[in-house]
Amino acid sequence: MHLPVPITVATGDGIGPEIMTQTLRVLEAAGAALAPEFIEVGEQMYLAGHASGIGPEAWESLRRTRVLLKAPITTPLGGGYKSLNVTLRKTLGLYANVRPCRSLHPAVATRHLKLDVVIIRENEEDLYAGIEHQQTPDLVQCLKLVSRSGCEKIVRYAFDYCRQHGRRKLTCMTKDNIMKLTDGLFHRVFMEIGCEYPDIAQDHQIIDIGTARLADTPERYDVVVTMNLYGDIISDVVAQLTGSVGLAGSANIGDGGALFEAIHGSAPDIAGQNIANPSGLLQAAVLMLGHLGQHDVAARLHNAWLCALEDGLHPADIYHPETSQRQVSTVEFADAVIARLGREPRQLAAMPVRASAAPAPAASPVPLYGKAPVEQQLVGVDVFLRWDGKQADALGRQLETLTGHRMQLKMITNRGVKVYPDGHPETFCTDHWRCRFVAADARVSGTALKFTPVSFLDVLALLHRLVDFDLYIIKTEHLYLMDGQRAFSLGQGE
Repeated sequence: MHLPVPITVATGDGIGPEIMTQTLRVLEAAGAALAPEFIEVGEQMYLAGHASGIGPEAWESLRRTRVLLKAPITTPLGGGYKSLNVTLRKTLGLYANVRPCRSLHPAVATRHLKLDVVIIRENEEDLYAGIEHQQTPDLVQCLKLVSRSGCEKIVRYAFDYCRQHGRRKLTCMTKDNIMKLTDGLFHRVFMEIGCEYPDIAQDHQIIDIGTARLADTPERYDVVVTMNLYGDIISDVVAQLTGSVGLAGSANIGDGGALFEAIHGSAPDIAGQNIANPSGLLQAAVLMLGHLGQHDVAARLHNAWLCALEDGLHPADIYHPETSQRQVSTVEFADAVIARLGREPRQLAAMPVRASAAPAPAASPVPLYGKAPVEQQLVGVDVFLRWDGKQADALGRQLETLTGHRMQLKMITNRGVKVYPDGHPETFCTDHWRCRFVAADARVSGTALKFTPVSFLDVLALLHRLVDFDLYIIKTEHLYLMDGQRAFSLGQGE
């Protein structure tokens, strides 16, 4: 017998209220010991002037319960609105997004009969920092932020998840052949921490071919750990391969709280029609019960859900003449699950009573990044200019005359392509120019540039000269060596 556990419940927008109502009905019938506190988040809170779709009263409930079961919400069209999901994940430190996806063949139609993949996605960093700027009339940027500490947390979580669930292989996916610093850091941390888990098979794949292989032969994968944007994409890909994204639930786990939700949207086009599939939210509830230690109730609910699917009682999104007996409504599907509580599936693998799909994270050890101080040395600056001319040579010659005797212009790039010196006339250029300056005594040694230190005063003096000659500085990025190693990307041809 479990004591009631306080949880926060958000009924959401669109189909949210109807699938949440049915999910709570099933939870109660299954014997879940819960004490729900209801909050309002989403569209109405946005329209009431809360930019993130959540108000103070909701935050108070979340701080009390530290567990949120959330239905999908609608973000109003137009600017000025922040993602509620991103706000919740980052504010509450929910760094791990866990999405188990399993084939339900022969109960649900799918081309991939042996699919059983868990996607573990970093949840706080990457491009989802949401830091964007328009820098010139022609160019905008989005900053990709990746920290060593963030990589270590999610990678260690993924390895611990494998151990706790008897998973034998962990695959890391990045694009570090292009983004050698950001994605390269994630890959490097994966290899470092992987040395502590010799019992788990490990490999790394580039995200594009990895996604293609997941879509083609998902049975070759077990658990995948990846970065925020990539994880968002491939978790939906794999969920769809099971038969529908409407079947998948998601856990967002942190040291101080957890959020459980379906992975699909609010589907306002079918709201109020009693045809939505509550399966995704039911599976989120199963993950939540495991997180709360109510493993027996989680197994009871999950197995009843499998029985309803086996019996061919399918909502519209998974209805298929070859595998379905009858198309059922939202309420009818919940009724079918409730009627089968206490039964176990005949063909599909039943959930063992002690299984937990989203374990609490293990206590993190001392982070690798904190082992020793790092010497950080300034060796140059990238100055980004808005310049409306089209001839890179003209800009380069002008900058050469302004560098002074302490610094030199090393190169100019446009959208990452070197255009000065020795550029190509065929290169298309915008009004956004990156101009790299290094110490005047920096010299090529062999095939590489040997950097020497510069001072902040040298950088400031350079910027002052550029401004004096009416050059439009958009931003600057300092170039550093970390423990003597270059900590910035090289320009093409450098």
